[in-house]
Amino acid sequence: QVQLVESGGGSMQVGDTLRLSCKASGGTFRDYAMAWSRQAPGKEREFVAAINGPGDSTSVKGRFAISRDNARNTVYLQMDDLKPEDTAVYYCAATRWFGVGVVPSLELYDYWGQGTQVTVSR
Repeated sequence: QVQLVESGGGSMQVGDTLRLSCKASGGTFRDYAMAWSRQAPGKEREFVAAINGPGDSTSVKGRFAISRDNARNTVYLQMDDLKPEDTAVYYCAATRWFGVGVVPSLELYDYWGQGTQVTVSR
């Protein structure tokens, strides 16, 4: 069983930079593909970025970048030039990685963190 704990959220201003962290425990971290998603009030959860064990990644936001530190069992989401529409609860997720590319579908992720709130104001 993998446990995920997100941190780093907060109240930000337009144009700010923020880095979220997600610390994993309970498994061999490098064996897991990781992802970030977000859910804004009244909206469905949406995929943000994903990264596989070796570090190949994808992101749907050009201002966002996902990275991982396997030595620290941690995945990060770097968010640049924040906008009010980035306001959401950001969730970290994990799934076993079996050596095939990046896993971009949230439905394939088995473990989820509790989320961290990011609020961006003008």
